[in-house]
Amino acid sequence: MRYTLKDYQAEAVEKVLDRITQAQDMYKRHGALSQFSLSATTGAGKTVMAAAVIEALLFGSDEFDFPRDPGAVVLWFSDDPSLNEQSRARIQSAASELDWRMQIISNDFRQSTFQPGHVYFLNTQKLSKNSLLVKGHEPSSDDEGTLLTLEKPRPDEVQSTIYDTIANTVKNEDLTLYLILDEAHRGMKPERNRTTIVQRLINGHGSVPSIPIVFGISATVERFDQAMKNIKERTALPSVEVDSALVQASGLLKDDIVLSIPAEAGSYESVLLRHAVEKIRSSTAAWNEYTSTQEGTERVEPLLVVQMADKPSAEDLTATLDTIYEAWPELEHDAVANVFGEREKLHFGSYVVPYIEPQRVQDAKHIRVLLAKSAISTGWDCPRAEVLISFRPASDRTHITQLLGRMIRTPLARRIPGNELLNSVDCILPYFDKKTAKLVANMLMQGATRKDDEAETGGGEGRRVLFEPVELHPNQKMPDELWQKFTALPTVSIPQRQAKPIKRFTALAAALAKDGIVENAVKHSRKTLNKVIASRVVQYREEVDAAREDVLTMSGETLRARIGGGPLISTSFNLSADPRAIIESYNSASRRLSAALCSSYVDYLVPTDANEDDLLEAYVEVAAIGLVPELVESIESEVGRLATEWLDDTRVDRKDLPDEHQAEYERLEGMATSPERVSLALPQAGQADTKMWRTEEGDPITLPVDRNHLLVSDEGTFPLNLLGWEQHVLKTESTRSNFVGWWRNPDRAVKDSLAIAYRDPSGQWKALRPDFIFFAEGSNGIVADLVDPHGYHLADALPKLRGLAKFTEDYGTEFRRIESVAEINGVYRVLDLKKDQVRKAIREYQDAKALYTSDLATDYR
Repeated sequence: MRYTLKDYQAEAVEKVLDRITQAQDMYKRHGALSQFSLSATTGAGKTVMAAAVIEALLFGSDEFDFPRDPGAVVLWFSDDPSLNEQSRARIQSAASELDWRMQIISNDFRQSTFQPGHVYFLNTQKLSKNSLLVKGHEPSSDDEGTLLTLEKPRPDEVQSTIYDTIANTVKNEDLTLYLILDEAHRGMKPERNRTTIVQRLINGHGSVPSIPIVFGISATVERFDQAMKNIKERTALPSVEVDSALVQASGLLKDDIVLSIPAEAGSYESVLLRHAVEKIRSSTAAWNEYTSTQEGTERVEPLLVVQMADKPSAEDLTATLDTIYEAWPELEHDAVANVFGEREKLHFGSYVVPYIEPQRVQDAKHIRVLLAKSAISTGWDCPRAEVLISFRPASDRTHITQLLGRMIRTPLARRIPGNELLNSVDCILPYFDKKTAKLVANMLMQGATRKDDEAETGGGEGRRVLFEPVELHPNQKMPDELWQKFTALPTVSIPQRQAKPIKRFTALAAALAKDGIVENAVKHSRKTLNKVIASRVVQYREEVDAAREDVLTMSGETLRARIGGGPLISTSFNLSADPRAIIESYNSASRRLSAALCSSYVDYLVPTDANEDDLLEAYVEVAAIGLVPELVESIESEVGRLATEWLDDTRVDRKDLPDEHQAEYERLEGMATSPERVSLALPQAGQADTKMWRTEEGDPITLPVDRNHLLVSDEGTFPLNLLGWEQHVLKTESTRSNFVGWWRNPDRAVKDSLAIAYRDPSGQWKALRPDFIFFAEGSNGIVADLVDPHGYHLADALPKLRGLAKFTEDYGTEFRRIESVAEINGVYRVLDLKKDQVRKAIREYQDAKALYTSDLATDYR
């Protein structure tokens, strides 16, 4: 892969490959058909995950311990030719080895059989009755316009249709056809009691056999799953579902969606359009400022999307562009394009606006303004789209939500540390009232509406929807020492999956060498790894020798019986492994330990003047090592320790690296099998609502403000959107002597949010993000207090307290106080986590409420 998979992507790929392994076994052993689906929100990188699956299928994967299928053929199917082309381009950019193995099936395609190791792209239109790919066949009485069958052979018996190719491929015992349905929910709903093209392609028809293994990918696969459940003689394997919260936490999706709506009724199109232009120009300036400070970071050219009504007049379009160019006089004459359904160049007034295919907008960076109408085709997305203004009526809220769903990817595929403004998208809705806008907000935060499969917006958990927020900047009242204290505070990584420690260590060495942090890091890592393996082999010599026998010999048993009856006679036998079998055992070890490590250790074992026998002996040794689980576990444990040590030692040296490089180290930190200390980012820019809509009806409530928060508006204030117990804690802490300032710790996975790791009741690692960090003037300078108002009634209350206790044991000396506050029957009680007896009780108690009502807690005041 050219791309490094996010943790949740790698976990999903691993699960998909596990489903494929099951499906392969079912088909090859019993001829059984199967299907499963991958469900991931818009923006999760479904195509990248599919590329990793295809690459593993065709070439094998050390990372996922997955052997290649030499007879694999992949048929990628969607209902849109442009979506197919976009998918092909994305897969090509992600999977380096697939470049020349991918082919769009055109009308002149005439191969009798699909070739193994290749990926073919097909779309619904190519299977209609008028397509050249199916000429020569007649539909059955109920299939006009849908899938054609092989019921009537041609006189010349020349195999020239796509159905011949599919049939021949499925019938070839040396090949296995895998069908990947892109946007699998589409095309699965029968019309007028007729099965769809997609369903007939899957299930076969006439002499066309069923496709053996079907893999559907979509943001909303319910329709696909339901349709497949109704099919007999096809096994449904468990679906793979990607947690939308993990997608949001990854930084691939924007954190904030800002909705701007008119405060009063009236016609304000030109005023709000100017406002949209101001926003896109401000966004352009902010991105230019950011990228200019980041060495090697590509320039971001933000895009303004103007969504018109269904039938805009030439006068409306002219007025729209007149306003845009008046507000943005330096905008180039060719910087506007359209994606209207008519797919043609527009001529109105003095303007000529060319058509551009939606999938080309992202890379056509000279386009700065895009005219659209209804929702843009499913599957398209444009990460550089930063501002949307919609002139569609309020009844089109689903269309608005869908288009916003196309705009939620972050431009650099990562979150910008400490800058909420660059991690957001703006939507201006002239024809919406507050009530309807709230419905849009709810759809955006929930991630989808099941009323319309097309309205998926990409998760929602961890995302904020803001209404006309105020921009925030660092509070100039705060002393420099406070900011230094903030960035020095401990926070921890949250393990996302069981990554391979060896791969992490070698990737860390490569990154440190590339950035010049550790001299000869790669060479040093190889030398270290070889020494670790050699020492562990000595420790487990007896087990390794036994494993060598398994590598060098194959044991078996022969059963004999006389014709006509009599007892079975069993005879055991041993066969010596040939070089081919030894190499296969070595490859198996490579998948467990990593190919790079095994190759390096072979070089370590074999002298420069070695012969082929010496090399084969080294392969035997490595293969044996891979067969001793406790030895492998010992190596991984030591390598994990070394990686942690390297990360700790270089933490300060890495602070001045560009954010893109920092993101790579964050990824490596997240690959740890246990929480590890990482750095907090300095908050640089933020935004917060100044009002709250407490009900669907009625006027908004103006929020109170505070002047001692670390981020404030130009007026020096911070809006307080706090619950009752949070208000009580803030009031109590801000009135203490020597109080200086406070930080509302973000409740999402951003770099300026202090995280504490804990295991939830299911054993999964989760993040506790305490509500408040307070700063005060201590006897030796600025000190920090961690105070978390804590609900005791939830299932994870006790696990969170245990995580907080462990964090205190590890890093408590860096805080003056670490406390958890809960309201019990109207009385606020506090647990002091810096007390040994409190932490001991937290580990022993089985009820969180009992802790706060016991003598271990005191009244909070």
